[in-house]
Amino acid sequence: MRKKIVAGNWKMNKNLQEGIELVKEIKALCDADKPNCGVIVCTPFIHLASVTPLVNQDIIGIGAENCADKESGAYTGEVSASMVASTGARYCILGHSERRAYYHETAEILKEKVQLALANNLIPIFCIGEVKEERLANQQNQVVKAQLEGSLFNLSAEDFGKIILAYEPVWAIGTGLTATPEQAEDIHAFIRSLVADKYGKQVADDCTILYGGSCKPSNAKELFAKPDVDGGLIGGASLKAADFKGIIDAWK
Repeated sequence: MRKKIVAGNWKMNKNLQEGIELVKEIKALCDADKPNCGVIVCTPFIHLASVTPLVNQDIIGIGAENCADKESGAYTGEVSASMVASTGARYCILGHSERRAYYHETAEILKEKVQLALANNLIPIFCIGEVKEERLANQQNQVVKAQLEGSLFNLSAEDFGKIILAYEPVWAIGTGLTATPEQAEDIHAFIRSLVADKYGKQVADDCTILYGGSCKPSNAKELFAKPDVDGGLIGGASLKAADFKGIIDAWK
């Protein structure tokens, strides 16, 4: 059975003290009212070692927002997958549209990152999705297919089975626009069909595919009701404990 998950991506927000407080708030809300889904909080690197001891990761998993495409060495300012794992974090977001756009991460770079994350027992949350021009040209299917083939479809079925996918329509991130539940379901179902073609129906059925793109407490329930939408990768709404819990509660 595939997992239902709500994951938060803080991006470059919250200093160390603010981040510790936010994790404590999320934990208190989840302790008071047990989640009906998996919960993951992905923070900037500087928070990881401080917040992992604060939670039971069987209830609230902790993840990084990125890792390097090199194991170690003279790469000033980079943070390796093994460093992330050493903090106790269990997850790592890879291929986020902001990393692709601003830091020019290619399919080949992301392939390396995925392999290093897996080698260090981190679970990648791998992001795919199209920009506005591609959606307007009705190219979203070709785009996500190329992203999967370029970075993930080299993996064995066993390793692919460890990956969480996150579909993010780039035109709906931070814009207030949201893919309709029908648009989300269409492309999630298409993504699942690609996985089935490559790895078989069982792997596809077990694959968790999250929706990322202006998901809020007000629209989460409708999005999550779709059969191929297994939860959300949440940006802005994950920075307020009450909003994040509101999205988690969409699974109740």
